[in-house]
Amino acid sequence: MPIKVAVLLERRPDEKRVAMVPAVAEKLSKLGCDICIFSGAGLNSKLPDSAYSTVSFAHSDSELLSDAAIVLAVQPPTLEQVNLLQPGTILLSFIYAHKEPELTRLLRDKNITCFAMEQVPRISRAQAMDALSSQAALAGYYAALLGATKLARILPMMTTAVGSIRPARCLVMGLGVAGLQALATARRLGAITEGYDVRPETKEQAESLGAKFVDTGVDARGEGGYARELTADEKEKIASVVTRHIQQADIVITTAAIPGRPSPKLISKAQVDGMKLGAVIIDLAAEGGGNCEYSQPGKTIEQGQITIAAPFNVPSMLAEHASELYAKNLLNLLQLMIINNAINLNWDDEVLAKTVLTHNGEIKPAAVKTALEQQ
Repeated sequence: MPIKVAVLLERRPDEKRVAMVPAVAEKLSKLGCDICIFSGAGLNSKLPDSAYSTVSFAHSDSELLSDAAIVLAVQPPTLEQVNLLQPGTILLSFIYAHKEPELTRLLRDKNITCFAMEQVPRISRAQAMDALSSQAALAGYYAALLGATKLARILPMMTTAVGSIRPARCLVMGLGVAGLQALATARRLGAITEGYDVRPETKEQAESLGAKFVDTGVDARGEGGYARELTADEKEKIASVVTRHIQQADIVITTAAIPGRPSPKLISKAQVDGMKLGAVIIDLAAEGGGNCEYSQPGKTIEQGQITIAAPFNVPSMLAEHASELYAKNLLNLLQLMIINNAINLNWDDEVLAKTVLTHNGEIKPAAVKTALEQQ
C-alpha cells in the first residue's frame, strides 16, 4: 500500500519556500509514496500546481492531513494542523523547540514522530540531509549581494579614463557555511576579502577562497561545529584586534548563529561608531537577536552614516533554489526510513536517533525535555 506523504502550504508571512519540488517528488514517488500537496503551496517558489506531474492536490488541511503517514514542511506546523494528524504520523520540518514549547508538547501528547531538521547531526554521513547548511550557503551568497547593493560604491577595482577606483573591502565574521559562501561571493564580485572566526581551523578555509584570515590568537572551538562561549578576557583580546579590521571595511557580514541560543554580539556600538562613512553591516543572525549591538532584527536602519541590515529568513528570499535544496535534504533523510516501500525507523541509525524530537509520547533530546519541564 502506498505511503501518503502530505506537503503543507507555508503560512508564515516571510516564508516563500515549499518543502517539495517537482523533480524531487518524482524520486520520492519511486520509494513507494503517494504525494499530496496543498494546492498553491509552490506558488511563492515560482512553482504552480501545473509544474507537478506526479502528485495530487488538496484544498483544505483536513483533506491533506487526516490520513497522511508522513508530513513535510519548512516552518513548524500550526497547532490546528497537528491536531488533524493521526497518532504515529511522521513529521519532518524545522521546529526550534525552544521557540515552540506549546507545539512541542502537543507533538509529544499526540504521539507524533517528529524529526526536527535543525537537529540533523553535523557528521560526514549526514551532509546530504543537513538543511541548516544547505540553506546557510544560500544566505551567505545573498548576504554579499545585499551588501553590494546597499553600498554607495562598487566592489571591484575599475580603471576609467579619469582614473582608477580602488576595490572595496569586505570582512566576514563567522566562517561556517554561510560565512565561507559570503567570502567566496564577495571575492567573485571583486572585493578585497578578510575572514574572521574564533575557531582557528577556519584559517585554511578562508585562505583557500583568496581571503586574508584575521588571527586573534584565541581558540574558541566548541561542540557540534559551533563556537563556545568566550571569557571576558578573550572578548577583550579579540576586540583589540578585530576593531581595526571592522573599521577599515566597507562591508561587514556577520553569520554567527547558534540554534536554540541568542546570537553572540560580535560588533559593539563603539566599533560601529568608528566605522568608515557609508559602510554597511549585513547581520545574518537576526533570528537570535543579531550579532551587532545596533541591529534591529527584521529591519534595515541607518546608524549615523552606517547602514545596518538584519533581515529575517534570508534563504526564503531565494525561494526557488532554497526549496530545491531543502526538498533534496528531506528526500535523503526519508531514504533512511523508507525501506522496500515501507516505513522502517531504525533507531540504531545515528542520524535518525539524533534528529528525532518527539516519538512514542516522549520528547527525546534530554536538553529540550529539561528546558520544557522548567517552563
